[in-house]
Amino acid sequence: MLCFSLYSASRATTQAYRRLLEPWDLTYPQYLVLVELWELGPRTVRELGADMALDSGTLSPLLRRMADAGLVARSRDRADGRVVTISLTDRGEALRADLASLPLEVGRCMGLALDDANELLDALHRLTASVQSADEPDAAPAASA
Repeated sequence: MLCFSLYSASRATTQAYRRLLEPWDLTYPQYLVLVELWELGPRTVRELGADMALDSGTLSPLLRRMADAGLVARSRDRADGRVVTISLTDRGEALRADLASLPLEVGRCMGLALDDANELLDALHRLTASVQSADEPDAAPAASA
């Protein structure tokens, strides 16, 4: 079953990240937030949630723990206090160099050459886009009854 294979691969990948991130006392979702901020700079909680496909009930406690650990700073927009922007602290930025080799290490754990990893990534992006478009309200049914 494809769904079980995807689930198993996802769990194995998350476990590899968990093991590799342990020395920095980081969780995989915290690492993903750091990567997002390293690549895109400060983001609102809403933007982070959309980019990471996480709701605010999941993301807010995660960001609170990261702020408590000194990795990110939270600031409220002066014009609209409901908007919270997340930015890296010096400590969060410093982790970029420490964790720069992590994607290569995970790739090594997967046993994938760079070209194979890129092909897999492209296939997964196509799969995700296809499944998401099938979930759209105006999507045509896959089969008629």
